Amino acid sequence: MSLFHADKSWSLFLDRDGVINVRKMNGYILSVEEFQFLPAVSQSIAYFSNVFQHVFVVTNQQGISKGLMTERNLFDIHNYMCDQIIVKGGKISACYFAPELKSEENSLRKPNPGMALLAKKEFPGVDFEKSIMVGDTDSDIKFGKNLGMKTVRIKTVEPIGIEADMTVESLKELMDLWQSKR
Repeated sequence: MSLFHADKSWSLFLDRDGVINVRKMNGYILSVEEFQFLPAVSQSIAYFSNVFQHVFVVTNQQGISKGLMTERNLFDIHNYMCDQIIVKGGKISACYFAPELKSEENSLRKPNPGMALLAKKEFPGVDFEKSIMVGDTDSDIKFGKNLGMKTVRIKTVEPIGIEADMTVESLKELMDLWQSKR
């Protein structure tokens, strides 16, 4: 048995900063050189890409609208991230991002559902009630809950205003729990 009774028909949605890579508090990852995987994340994603139908990355990236980076910079970072996960035997189905400022009303920016709706459009088999959202902020958890997903919070220094279905220290801890339930 797996957590949440999930199987190969389910999808996993992952926030990026603070879940996959070291989060730059009050700043932005602007280049591949600044991108640093959290411990055992690439191995964890490789494991989960064999458990789930799809693994998606959904990330708010307002550094683009602030003029601190370009979409090309972000694509380079995401290509590097995906390539490193492939090396470990995993696969990310797609990366979605919201470049808009937090102050702008936009359907893409979490907790709004836009990035998940893009994933469902591109991958019609995605069922949000058979999906898990893993994030480290309230907006990540609200995003998942608003769509009917199960939610997992990665502990962080962020204040918690909304409870997730489960809280863990890291993606590796989630993988270890998952493996122990098999």
